[in-house]
Amino acid sequence: MADRFEAERPRLRSVAYRMLGSLAEAEDAVQEAWLRADRADRAEIENLSAWLTTIVARVCLNLLRSRTTRREDPLDTLDAGVAGPEEEALLADEVGVALLVVLDTLSPAERVAFVLHDTFSVPFDEIAPLLDRSPAAVRQLASRARRRVKGATPLPSPDLTRRHRMVEAFLSATRGGDLQALLALLAPDVVLHADAAVIPTPHPVTLSGARSVAESAMAAMSRARLTGPALIDGTPALVMSVHGRLSLVLTFTFTRDGSAITGIQVVAERAELAGMEIAVLPA
Repeated sequence: MADRFEAERPRLRSVAYRMLGSLAEAEDAVQEAWLRADRADRAEIENLSAWLTTIVARVCLNLLRSRTTRREDPLDTLDAGVAGPEEEALLADEVGVALLVVLDTLSPAERVAFVLHDTFSVPFDEIAPLLDRSPAAVRQLASRARRRVKGATPLPSPDLTRRHRMVEAFLSATRGGDLQALLALLAPDVVLHADAAVIPTPHPVTLSGARSVAESAMAAMSRARLTGPALIDGTPALVMSVHGRLSLVLTFTFTRDGSAITGIQVVAERAELAGMEIAVLPA
């Protein structure tokens, strides 16, 4: 059993991470599943992989339901969260930061139904007993979650593609500490506005000029490790997630031809973040 469980561990951790948005919590959920597996009557287990998936999902569902209030990350510890293990940053990038952020807005049942069915191809009739719902009801849960993930109708394709490329280039240059590449993306008179919760400061911050804005982005390079592209109200943007929760959003304005960034709005105020529709960029 130990050997078979270890062979399943990477997939189980992947399931738990998408359910919970936190690598530490995912590891705990998988360990709890092992404790249950080790005590189980193995003669009654017909399909070990499916059985372990169900156990991990049940542990995650209980954890999600126990979050009676949304987790609050103190602003003064935000950077400490960003500077966490490299493995979590890589995993968030692999899964998609935007997807983690959207999943965090779903109900526990919607999140379980979507992750198990849409990501890991678990049939609805196998998810139904876990959620104490009918297969048809589980299908509806997954469908609602899918609509949230896709979000509103985005910009027409040419504009979407152009802006998406600019936003990804901005993120790549910031992550790589490439000041010259960043300067090449910014209009000379670009303006950055950041609300008071971003740094934090007593007042909002405004920066003008390509070099000032680029150097500010370089100073926030550690945050870029847990940042990814997303759709904000149908427009390409960047979102940052700490332990699966939305922490910060960057929206952009561009020149008419889309060749340069003319404005950046950085938002961390929770009330404003709550009013944004966030979705995953289409493939």
